[in-house]
Amino acid sequence: MNLLDTLLRCVGTLVAFLVLPLVVGQTEHKVMAHMQGRLGPMYAGGFHGWAQLVADGVKFVQKENVVPKDADRRIFQLAPAVALLPYLLVLLVIPVGPDGLVGQAVDAGIFFVLAVMGIGVLGSLMAGWASANKFSLLGGLRTAAQLMSYELPMLLAAASVAMAAGSVSLPGIVDAFHWWWVPWQLIGGFVFFTAGLAELQRPPFDMPVADSEIIFGAYTEYTGLRFALFLLAEYAGIVVLCALTAVLFLGGWHGPLSDSLGWLWTLLKTFALAFVVLWLRVTYPRLREDQLMRFAWTVLIPLALAQLLLTGIVKVAIS
Repeated sequence: MNLLDTLLRCVGTLVAFLVLPLVVGQTEHKVMAHMQGRLGPMYAGGFHGWAQLVADGVKFVQKENVVPKDADRRIFQLAPAVALLPYLLVLLVIPVGPDGLVGQAVDAGIFFVLAVMGIGVLGSLMAGWASANKFSLLGGLRTAAQLMSYELPMLLAAASVAMAAGSVSLPGIVDAFHWWWVPWQLIGGFVFFTAGLAELQRPPFDMPVADSEIIFGAYTEYTGLRFALFLLAEYAGIVVLCALTAVLFLGGWHGPLSDSLGWLWTLLKTFALAFVVLWLRVTYPRLREDQLMRFAWTVLIPLALAQLLLTGIVKVAIS
């Protein structure tokens, strides 16, 4: 790989990181407007409310960036970047198409992405602690407890598909994919996607940041662009989660009829899953904190272990 090739891959990943989360954000406005009969997001700028996201950006820019008097200023200002940047690193190693179409191939890619995504929790903890607000601190601790609870089923589900492929490399898993894996790994895919939603604190798993009850938990004291960065981290997380689910459980660039579309299949699967994320926000009510934690330990973890057992049995039977 020469210098120019490396530079092009980095620029391509950066462009995807800056554009795709905004596309998901704009789509969320439209999906919610249609499903809930909201009029506002359909009028900004004229045709179909195309300028709604621009208006939101202007709103965040013109707001004053306030830092609480007793806050730890350095940690408070650094927290949004710690929450956002891990998703850029993960996006760098997700294979988009065949023939090495990836920012940077990593041999143990599945371990790399799960480890880096776990760093995002530090951003919430830093925000809660540095705000010098006991309610923000409680929100940060709730977020950390939720992320640690849902990390285990996510890891077990990813281990199942790695065992099926006999590889911990993301391109290796896609290369080994067969369509009969979809029913075989269906439970693991459900666990991985659901646990990922909970890690992103998306509805119905958004109790730690419930805006109407506890006014965004750890992010209560944030305003302006710093608050916008936390929102951008959420949308970048949706893109990463959906792309990983497409790569691990839906065959990535493999199409149902032909692989000729290549990277387009990966994008189509990613956006189809992103639509499911948006649809769930509009459709399902928020879980209570006790329901949220019980769901992880009594439903998702047993399902993930059952998927591991099933994968092991089928692998032994095949061999």
